[in-house]
Amino acid sequence: MADIIQPRILKGFRDFLPSQEILRSDLTEKITKVYRSFGFVPIDTPVLEYSEILLRKSNGETEKQVFRFEDNGGRDVSLRFDLTVPFARFTAEHQNDLYFPFKRYHIAKVWRGEKPQAGRYREFMQCDIDTVGSDSAASDFEILSVMKAALNEIGVDKITIHVNHRGIFNRFLAKIGQSEKSEDILRSVDKLAKVGKDEVKKELVEFTGSEDSAEEILTYIAGASDFDSTLDLLEKMAGGPAEDTKRMRDIRAMMKAAGIEATYVLDPSITRGLDYYTGIVYETFLDEFPAIGSVCSGGRYDNLAGLYTKTRLPGVGASIGLDRLIAGLEQLGKISQKGSYLDAEIFCQDESLASVYQGVAAKLRAKGINVEVFPEAKKMGQQYAVTEAKGVKWGILINAEQAKDGKLTLKNLTNREQKENITIEEAAKKIK
Repeated sequence: MADIIQPRILKGFRDFLPSQEILRSDLTEKITKVYRSFGFVPIDTPVLEYSEILLRKSNGETEKQVFRFEDNGGRDVSLRFDLTVPFARFTAEHQNDLYFPFKRYHIAKVWRGEKPQAGRYREFMQCDIDTVGSDSAASDFEILSVMKAALNEIGVDKITIHVNHRGIFNRFLAKIGQSEKSEDILRSVDKLAKVGKDEVKKELVEFTGSEDSAEEILTYIAGASDFDSTLDLLEKMAGGPAEDTKRMRDIRAMMKAAGIEATYVLDPSITRGLDYYTGIVYETFLDEFPAIGSVCSGGRYDNLAGLYTKTRLPGVGASIGLDRLIAGLEQLGKISQKGSYLDAEIFCQDESLASVYQGVAAKLRAKGINVEVFPEAKKMGQQYAVTEAKGVKWGILINAEQAKDGKLTLKNLTNREQKENITIEEAAKKIK
């Protein structure tokens, strides 16, 4: 007999039991509902892309995390590390088949070879929305609005969305003569929450070659007491009014008009490490557990599609990190799991009544009840145990006499109360 292979999975990857997958499915259905309500439509792209497609506009840190290999045909390919870069390729390739502005959502897995830790995995789900073909405050605001609406829909209402504008920061860096080091500075500032002010200052001094410049950058990213005063400070430090600060004022006015401004703070330390962001950027934190990190982030990337087409296709988008969000909600004790989608279980007391059970099940399903028939006449204790493991609330028992009269017994498996000799219609109303 051959040796049995030990069942195991790679580090940073996971199996999902039914209760876990039902939760994920329920959340994605609610998120999808909100995305659709704002006019976003679904697309899909391959999980494998040519490496040059994914990595042409990436930094060294990104390349270290990509699962990259040579396939059987000798092609250099990589697993997608996000859904935004494949979308830029998709848009360029299919621009003649699309209308603009084009608003898409894409909910799918991505892969990054980073160190697994709480809320971070090597295979994880992203719930993306993007608008391409419009460089407007309205498109920027709509993404911010959808982010809040989607999280609220799944019961996550205690959130703060931190926003910033890369264009203002770039103007500021140019003013202090540090444009050439912008990518290094952006990545260093992006680590502020993780490594602290002292470590960031040390890196900034190294990158800029000037302690004065490092201090100016730290003053800039510290901001002021509220959204409007912070925007005034950034505008002054960047050299005065310009299109980027006007954009932020327009977005702020829309927030106030929609009555949702309290959810958003202007945080100049939010830069988003990826190189392709050019305008507004944002990250979302759980008020009760900010340490888990951002659960929804994104920004404007007006030049990304330009890697694949000469047509200008400005874009803006966001992504909910579903796995990190769930990890945060689990830590807060705000996750309730269920073992199935069933409302009721028809117990098999007598296999000679199998056709009766199936007939009753069909009639209940026609009335909107999720129900299944236990397939074998096992001991009732065993049937109860399996049904309770699924989290089913209602049990249905039918004996030979009830089968003749079209009646049944409905049992609440939570409190053991039961109603005997009722009709299918009565049972359906009770279950609903």
